[in-house]
Amino acid sequence: MIAIPAIDLREGACVQLVGGSYADERVRVKDPLEALKRWRSHGFKTFHVVDLDAALGKGSNEDAIRALLTHEPGLTFSVGGGVRSTVKVESLLMLGATSVVVGTRAIEDADWLREVAERFPGQIVVAADVKGREVVTRGWTSGSSRDIGSVLESLERLPLAGLLVTAVHKEGQMEGVDLPLVESVVRTSRHPLSASGGVTTLEDLRALGRVGASGAVIGMALYTGRLDAAEVAREFA
Repeated sequence: MIAIPAIDLREGACVQLVGGSYADERVRVKDPLEALKRWRSHGFKTFHVVDLDAALGKGSNEDAIRALLTHEPGLTFSVGGGVRSTVKVESLLMLGATSVVVGTRAIEDADWLREVAERFPGQIVVAADVKGREVVTRGWTSGSSRDIGSVLESLERLPLAGLLVTAVHKEGQMEGVDLPLVESVVRTSRHPLSASGGVTTLEDLRALGRVGASGAVIGMALYTGRLDAAEVAREFA
């Protein structure tokens, strides 16, 4: 299992939110490239980039994304946030994304998801953002009335790069991960799983690895120093 620093973009800056609330921004780094360079200095090579403004339909951070993806050859980036068209998927791949993360439209439009997954096999990650067991969409602001289990079942035959499951109820709170949720997803799905939400300690990362997660996206705990980036990188980069 690998640890994946999150680079969440808002108004051109790199930010961290608490509990998925856009009103509760806890961390802001003015230049996202500075965040990338910081994590690179510890040895991280894989990153998760989210355009929060695009997720809410409030704008785009394409310039920041381009700067991140072209900064250094050989790095791995999953990029998402407001990706709701085939053209957008293609443009992010052309910018240099290793994989594109699709959430809202993927959950709401099964035909479109099948189309993009088959057009770009092994390059699409489906994001399932979960509160309790319900999958939420539109930047975590809307309920889908769909249980995570039913969503996973609908994805099984698609040629995906993997899944990104975020425990929104744990996000940014530094109170530990939702291990039962991760275990359930690993048992249910054949796709590689990256887990997000609540990673606070090295033991959280070890526990995720033990239950079968292939990756863990880390945000708040790294940006606040609660987790020692050098220690995390030594064991999980």
